[in-house]
Amino acid sequence: MKKALGSLLLICLSASVFADENPIGFQNLKLPDATNDRLLEMVVWYPSRATSAPPKLIADNPAFVGVLAADNAPPADGEHPLVVLSHGYRGNWGNQAWLASALAHRGYIVAAVNHPGSTTHDRSPEAAAQLWQRPVDISRAIDAVTAHPEKFGAVAQRRIAVAGHSLGGWTSLEIAGARFDTELYARECKVHSQLASCSVYQQMNPASNPASKARLAGDLRDKRVTAVVSLDLGLSRGFTDDSLAALQVPVLVIGAGVPSQDLPAELESADLAKRLPKISSQYVEISDASHFSFLSLCKPDAISMLEEDAPGDGIICTDGDGGRPRPMIQAQTIALITGFLDRSAGNMK
Repeated sequence: MKKALGSLLLICLSASVFADENPIGFQNLKLPDATNDRLLEMVVWYPSRATSAPPKLIADNPAFVGVLAADNAPPADGEHPLVVLSHGYRGNWGNQAWLASALAHRGYIVAAVNHPGSTTHDRSPEAAAQLWQRPVDISRAIDAVTAHPEKFGAVAQRRIAVAGHSLGGWTSLEIAGARFDTELYARECKVHSQLASCSVYQQMNPASNPASKARLAGDLRDKRVTAVVSLDLGLSRGFTDDSLAALQVPVLVIGAGVPSQDLPAELESADLAKRLPKISSQYVEISDASHFSFLSLCKPDAISMLEEDAPGDGIICTDGDGGRPRPMIQAQTIALITGFLDRSAGNMK
């Protein structure tokens, strides 16, 4: 019953927002690269001028609730801040459609990509091992959006943020200038072998050869990025203290407070926050959020469907026992992110 009420609540909220405001636009496109071996799927939500194009549900499927947007609607006039979203391991661009839609309705252009090798339907071991490519994917998305104001709207100067969930949170810190030490992380995983991020890292095996190890340890910063948001990230214990202390952009770290043995906030998000510059970073732990509270809202029959397809996957529809429904947790998350981005913009010189 709780899941059903949550689904109804989110659908009603989406419908009322769409009715009260101009519709947001949506486009899905492919980004080739110079070598044509890392084709990116990118989607973009953006503020739109009034249009007669009927809205449709985006990222809606039998398990997850989608969001409303108008395909290829004309972009709104003026300049808009840009947020690029990075999904977690085995995730996809649709996982944070709820956040993308909310930000677009508030005047943001929002882009998201599927990272090759670590998405729901693309688990190529070779591509996944190129972990250093994830920040590069985000930079390519920034290139594509800023180059086409006629498609998505003009991007405001010094208003480009990156937000990521789980491994996407790691990606957001990397593009802000954090440096990853593979040997440090190997030592940390010997001490904290229970961490899910350690097992994921071992599956990807990104330091399997000297070239990949060097790329992963390199500087992957994109200087156009002016703020970053991490949603319950993993792999944070491999970041060097010096690189975190030297970050030059504001950082919002949101941790899931529901007790977890394999991704506890105290060993990942909270530990990261302690090592960030105090003056420009903020840490918020949401007590009734689980790691999966930052994914799309599940439909009433989603758990049984997911369990039938892959036993154990039903966990992605669970939040804290006795806590708030997922739409309320996500509403708090949206408020935290928009407040942080507004403050960050106010501090820009």
